[in-house]
Amino acid sequence: MRPFGERTNIRSQVAEALRAALIAGHLKPGLVYSAPVLAEQFGVSATPVREAMLELVREGMVEVVPNTGFRITEVSQAKLDELVELRLLIEVPVMGSIAERCEDSLAESVNALRPLAQTLQKSAEEGDLIAYLRLDTEFHARFLALAGNETLVTQVRQLRSMSRLYGLEKLADEGRLSSSSAEHQEMIELALKRNQQGMEELVYHHIRQTRSADQSGTATVAGASAKA
Repeated sequence: MRPFGERTNIRSQVAEALRAALIAGHLKPGLVYSAPVLAEQFGVSATPVREAMLELVREGMVEVVPNTGFRITEVSQAKLDELVELRLLIEVPVMGSIAERCEDSLAESVNALRPLAQTLQKSAEEGDLIAYLRLDTEFHARFLALAGNETLVTQVRQLRSMSRLYGLEKLADEGRLSSSSAEHQEMIELALKRNQQGMEELVYHHIRQTRSADQSGTATVAGASAKA
């Protein structure tokens, strides 16, 4: 984890980085982490780390272990499947609708997402999963916001926070994260072409592939354990 510089809202930055590290699987479910140790990794004092962790407690991502630290909560495979299903039900049709209506000022807003997509691509090529998750969340939130429904964007952010995108690490290890990231640029192009069907198909694939990679990795581990 990279240390933070002097910034006004360190707690929010730490919370964002912790959330991304947890979602990516860098902070392992069931393990207990102390605020001082994490603070040293981030290059900050323990206070903003504790405050950030309490924020994650409210989100159900971690739980307090008295006089010790914070334990990362575990999420069942069935729960992860439910979260992915909800994302598909929300994001696929909404992104398709944005593509269908993409003209004039809406097209300008979509085109304005290009720099973010390029930065996201760079983080994927560098294998920086923490930065990738932060930028990926921002990209999808800004794109979905073009539908004009703030409640929907908030809901999707919450679903992503509740998820565990462990499949990202597998995609990175297999060299597939870069190609997955390139799909963000494809979304921009499909929207500008007003290709609703193409957009819906791509978004469905984009959300499913990370979960599929995670399930593949889980099955491999389970199989190895059974043979041991």
